[in-house]
Amino acid sequence: MDKSLIAERFGKAAATYPREANVQRRIAGKMIGLLQTHIPSPCPEVIEFGCGTGTYSRLLFDAFRPRRLFLNDLCPKMEACCGDLLKEHRVSFLPGDAETIPFPAGTSLITSCSALQWFESPEKFFERCNALLRSRGYFAFSTFGKENMREVRTLTGNGLPYRSLEELEKALSPRFDIIHSEEEIIPLAFRGSIEVLYHLKQTGVNAPFRSNRGSILTGQEGGATRPWTRRDLREFCERYDRLFRRDHSVSLTYHPIYIIAKKKE
Repeated sequence: MDKSLIAERFGKAAATYPREANVQRRIAGKMIGLLQTHIPSPCPEVIEFGCGTGTYSRLLFDAFRPRRLFLNDLCPKMEACCGDLLKEHRVSFLPGDAETIPFPAGTSLITSCSALQWFESPEKFFERCNALLRSRGYFAFSTFGKENMREVRTLTGNGLPYRSLEELEKALSPRFDIIHSEEEIIPLAFRGSIEVLYHLKQTGVNAPFRSNRGSILTGQEGGATRPWTRRDLREFCERYDRLFRRDHSVSLTYHPIYIIAKKKE
């Protein structure tokens, strides 16, 4: 997985992400509700990895008012997007790859919303979180399952290595008790395939999808980068519209997974 490309794509989409990421905003709201239901307050020290533009971060801070909140993102540009939060002396930004950078130990809650799917090895990260959490600490996250963006995967033959809910629970179970888990399917409707491509680009999630001609929007082939030709674009859109049109719209599927886990004694 090309982490530099992921950071670049999300950096370019930082201005448009809050407007376009309606599904991610809905997921963030649901995550906060689940946290408030299943995790006792207060949570003195909280780490959020993959904070992005701060949609979930703001809800998290308002709901739990932690003594210390550490925000992390792979893309350094996201620090500016969270500037309002960082004015609080209790909030800090830690840029870098969450799979490798150092985090404060003895944390009461490690959480994330719509980010874990970008990790090289979620399973190893689970081990790391277990070591960072204090006794009876919580690990809560949302990610995406195997049906996520299935339309694009069908056409390109590629995408992220999504885990199923069962696979995630199995990976967590040696070190965590699962307090709550669920999944849902959220279908979005667009007028046409061009709008789907625009949505992917404006939310920064187009990086992993490559066809046999290259990336959906960048045309990456091997180490080279070239723009899609008009023919490439036309063929993709024609196939998308033909396969996924229902009545007057085409679909794009999101498959969020929600898990709240507690460190075993």
